[in-house]
Amino acid sequence: MIEAVRKDKDIYLANFAQLQNEIGSREPDWLRRMRRAAIMRVEEFGLPTTRDEEWKYTSLAPLNRVPFTLARPATRDLPSALKESRFATLDSPRLAFLNGFYRPDLSDLTGMPKGTRVASLADILRSTPELVEPHLGKYSDFKEHTLNALNAAFMQDGVVLFVPDGTVERSPIWVTYYSTKEAAPFSTHPRSLFVVGANSEVSIVEMFLGEPGAVYFNNPVTELVVGQNSTVDHHRIQLESTDAFHVGTLQTNQARSSNTALHGIDIGGSIVRNNLTLRLDGEGSDALLNGLYLATGHQHIDNFTRIEHAQPHCSSRELYKGILTDSSRAVFHGRIVVSKGAQKTDSKQTNNNLLLSNDALVNTKPQLEIYADDVKCTHGATIGRLDSDALFYLRTRGIGRNDAANLLIYAFASELIGRIKIERFREKLDAQLFEWLSHVQVIKEQR
Repeated sequence: MIEAVRKDKDIYLANFAQLQNEIGSREPDWLRRMRRAAIMRVEEFGLPTTRDEEWKYTSLAPLNRVPFTLARPATRDLPSALKESRFATLDSPRLAFLNGFYRPDLSDLTGMPKGTRVASLADILRSTPELVEPHLGKYSDFKEHTLNALNAAFMQDGVVLFVPDGTVERSPIWVTYYSTKEAAPFSTHPRSLFVVGANSEVSIVEMFLGEPGAVYFNNPVTELVVGQNSTVDHHRIQLESTDAFHVGTLQTNQARSSNTALHGIDIGGSIVRNNLTLRLDGEGSDALLNGLYLATGHQHIDNFTRIEHAQPHCSSRELYKGILTDSSRAVFHGRIVVSKGAQKTDSKQTNNNLLLSNDALVNTKPQLEIYADDVKCTHGATIGRLDSDALFYLRTRGIGRNDAANLLIYAFASELIGRIKIERFREKLDAQLFEWLSHVQVIKEQR
């Protein structure tokens, strides 16, 4: 283990030295200081191990065994496997990134809300870095864990979106990160910053798509700031290569009387870890968290969520569901933290899991930390199989066993997909779920 930790440090330190030689002199002092502080944390602690309580069930040892190099801007066209993806043909304002770098030829900013300022992070850092200085790294603290520090040290590109006060735009803004199969394994560390002004309404979709067979490490960080009386729907779908590693971080900060709905869908990836921290920092704010993860083969999908109730009269609802088959693994660790002054908090957390194989395994840990005395908080988790009575009922109606099982699985998952308001996105997710079901071998008759 000591040798593995030393090896991953050496690789990242070498990559950092290379990055500093290439771009260090062109960056503002505040960014150089942040990068240095972040890489020093990586040097001190290395990647998390199963000895860390929050990573107890997720080992990053396979990540240490791959000598990832920093991704380079790709000049070739989008591979057909990605170009033909059902999620690559969406007719809305969109920004596209290939191997972590912005591609204007794959993007279309037509129809962007009036007054909105949107650009790639690389362009902003070259032209007007003072625009992002008050926000970048202020909400997602790299001291929280080493993967966040890696992003702070290596981020080169991503999305910067400023939505002015009073903007109401129901047409979603799409951000797509494509990853391709290259000659050598590579790592990308995209950073997204979304700042939504007061009295606004906006919908954002972040997609992560990977070419089949590609080996890479994707380590994105998203910071979402929601202004007073604003409503934001944020959607994240992860369809990486099943040979890829994905560690994503989403940090939100909500002002007074704001509303946020966060939807996360995980289907691809070999080892996947999502770190979500939502801070209700204004009185009367409300949050909705929905998560769905589908795992097959030897996939490992880990969701760590933390909802911080920092002010009184706030509410949150969290529902995560998982469907696992073969020898796949999943982890859900949800934590609700109610601060001392956050009276009248109303929070509910639920995690439900459906196992389709005797070899599939889920570790679930819902958790409450309450420091106020006038709150209403509940949490719970379930792990089970398909209902044999429901299967029998459907089969007595002439429905074959596989079709009956797929109907029950779809009903289990569709509760979350049905909560997505974007109709065409919801339809594509339905189609993706049916495609996933077509490749899944439902459990045999229980003995």
